[in-house]
Amino acid sequence: MNLSAAPLSHVKVLDLSRILAAPWAGQVLADLGADVIKVERPGAGDDTRSWGPPFLKDAKAQPTKEAGYYLAVNRGKRSITVSLEKPEGQRIVRELAMKADIVLENYKAGTLARYGLDEASLRKINSRLIYCSVTGFGQTGPRRDQPAYDFLIQAMGGLMSVTGERDGRPGGGPQKVGIPIVDLMTGMYTAVSVLAALARRNETGKGDYIDIGMLDVQVATLSNQAMNYLVSGKVPKRNGNAHPNIQPQDVYRCSDGDVILVVGNDGQFVKLCDVLGQPDWPKDERFASNAQRVRNISELSELLRGLFAQWEREKLVAELDAAGVPCGAINSVADVFKDPQVKARQMLQHVPHPSGVDVPQVSSPMKFSDAPLPTLSPPPLLGQHNEEILTELGYGKGDISSLRTAGVI
Repeated sequence: MNLSAAPLSHVKVLDLSRILAAPWAGQVLADLGADVIKVERPGAGDDTRSWGPPFLKDAKAQPTKEAGYYLAVNRGKRSITVSLEKPEGQRIVRELAMKADIVLENYKAGTLARYGLDEASLRKINSRLIYCSVTGFGQTGPRRDQPAYDFLIQAMGGLMSVTGERDGRPGGGPQKVGIPIVDLMTGMYTAVSVLAALARRNETGKGDYIDIGMLDVQVATLSNQAMNYLVSGKVPKRNGNAHPNIQPQDVYRCSDGDVILVVGNDGQFVKLCDVLGQPDWPKDERFASNAQRVRNISELSELLRGLFAQWEREKLVAELDAAGVPCGAINSVADVFKDPQVKARQMLQHVPHPSGVDVPQVSSPMKFSDAPLPTLSPPPLLGQHNEEILTELGYGKGDISSLRTAGVI
């Protein structure tokens, strides 16, 4: 065993999924070194390939067929086009499943059973297979057959009810998160689940079936807001940028721009007060403890806003940084990639793309000392690895040509 190899360099993943949640899990596994084979529809591929603009531009500055959305979710994979409606295509998928450790799919409940590619069918030919189905609502319950998207689940799962400015204020009303957070969290839970099943298989020799529902994920990630309700009986409400349990945490305006203040404990509050020239505030019974500050945040915020308005943002941030009080400006996405810390952590990389240009990729945040992650490879072109993968399965050039003529690949 190569101890310096990537953590999952021994793992094969058959990725039958598309859009975002399950493909995100596949990308996480690919980042960790797994061989992820992405099965796509001939001629069309994953829906996200066309979810643009923007599209990647080739060496002649002409738009390719790879949308930014697709490029964000599919690096490190190999692409093969297979028509699941055709018996020959179903046979190819079964052959891939025989060699796979993990299958990811996010078809509507029952769809793959029509093709003999469901969990029960594939585990008959590979008992060690870990098969994970990712859907909007899971494999059971009254909504099991209904499609779902991130936006809908953010609404149904309570996230939008606690996101956005509170009613009665400018801009008040429910808001979705600015990234498809339910899809991404579903992908993360999916990756954790299949890796847990893989670890268990090492002990038992048996595969498993995993049922992931996006609504379940959103309910699970209500976290402190769910428990606030369950403990108190009070329904959480939108509170803008203010934290419901820890204060002061909010956006405050300086003389030349906004700043984020994140006071996480009583000690940090004392340091904040010292910087602001208010050493008596921590002794004030209204503000002496976090619980009291939460109860009296309206009064405290008004005092803070008056003081912050007298400071230049850069100077205040420097003073609070030196004192150990978390604070900072609100960065645009462009600002993020200019940040010295982000640069130092090499969170942006450029990798050669088959179109003749380098494609930017946001790096994996996982960093291993003894098992370095593999060099990033670009998101594949549609069907880029057809011949390579089929050759590995034992197909000859004539076989591959016949499959292409028949519209199987």
